[in-house]
Amino acid sequence: MKKRIGISLGLVIILSWVIITQYPKLYIATGYGAKCLASGVFLAGREPQDVIDQDLNFSILRYTTSKIDYEKKTVSTSYWGHFKQTALYREGLGCCLINEISADSLLKEKISLPKTNAVALWKIPWPDGDKVKDTLFSEMNKARLDSTINSAFDDEKRTAAVVVVYKGELVGEKYWKEKGIAEDTRLWGWSMNKSIVNALLGILVRKGTIDVNASAPVTEWLSDNRRNITITDLMHMSSGLKWNENYGTASNATNMLFRQADSYKSSISAPFGKNPDMIWMYSSGTANILSGIIRNTIKNDQEYYSFPYKELFYKTGMYSMVLEADGAGTFVGASYGYATARDWARFGLLYYRNGVWNGDSILPKGWTDFTRFPAKASGGKYGALFWLNEAHQLKDAPVDTYSCQGHRGQRIFIIPSRNLVVVRLGFSQEKFNQNEFLKGILSSFK
Repeated sequence: MKKRIGISLGLVIILSWVIITQYPKLYIATGYGAKCLASGVFLAGREPQDVIDQDLNFSILRYTTSKIDYEKKTVSTSYWGHFKQTALYREGLGCCLINEISADSLLKEKISLPKTNAVALWKIPWPDGDKVKDTLFSEMNKARLDSTINSAFDDEKRTAAVVVVYKGELVGEKYWKEKGIAEDTRLWGWSMNKSIVNALLGILVRKGTIDVNASAPVTEWLSDNRRNITITDLMHMSSGLKWNENYGTASNATNMLFRQADSYKSSISAPFGKNPDMIWMYSSGTANILSGIIRNTIKNDQEYYSFPYKELFYKTGMYSMVLEADGAGTFVGASYGYATARDWARFGLLYYRNGVWNGDSILPKGWTDFTRFPAKASGGKYGALFWLNEAHQLKDAPVDTYSCQGHRGQRIFIIPSRNLVVVRLGFSQEKFNQNEFLKGILSSFK
């Protein structure tokens, strides 16, 4: 009896220690699980078990359980019924966690996206549509290209999709069809969404409604040192705001994304740390501040929700793209954008074309040069919401390579000097060697 009591007491002590030490992480994990599964099912149209196996099968997330309500379009995730968080799907706004705001209040937000001309895209030539030419450039080694693409797919590398565009033509692609991924599957871009924010700001600059050299128009900062932070400082990740981007625990970033309803309000509350442009510190909060600034600049929410579709996505044939909003109605510029691999490639192609699409200047003249100009404190690795290769992190890629990068290995590589746009989307980056992959792609073109 004493032995059983001792064992039980020991188990209680261990369980109590786990709960006390892991408590903040548990809510972050259930928030991540509910949001990811809801978006995967209701937005991307994937099978729930595939999302659980590919997107949620890591760290402490693998021990969560989820319940899907197809009628209410919600997903609730918990640890054996505890630490539960629920995500809700809203038409046009994607999925968000029900935090601090009731489901009924969230569902009152009705939006109407602008109509598209996306009819029979399979008949329209790439890149405006999905009719791909059987293009063979004399300088392209097709066998080597196919071999490199194929090498990116195995159970360890967990690549979901690859698309290669050369001189504007789609010359190679592959999908992890065994796991339900196909040409029309929307995939999460994670922090590649920050580069979408870059484009939206560029459009407002072209329209003359935003000056990136001006102080960030955040009313709450006017009475302290944060009033000197410019929009460019935010785009360069050099605002000087104190911020913890650690995704392994409860941090500014994880609380913002998986615990709090208003990502803009959460982000602008970051206190002053250093003078702007003095230090470089990656921060998802700054992208959400910029998204809130875009919303406040446009002023009308219906116009705000229509803005990226009308001014960017539909003009470039990115008809699958969906930006998701938080509970307060602001697009989560740091992380929440879904699109097919082809549409992510179209986004990269827009920058390869210096912001011009079919003769229409989507982005202002010189915007891609501004985007690629290194942030002073970044050591050549970061521009304006895009990653750079000035410091040769990718040692076998040209120095003019720049990229959109997201959690778990989402990548769009833009290589102007080699006429390439390369997309890799996946569920892990631990076993995927970006440099070797790009080296193989580059070697396929003389």
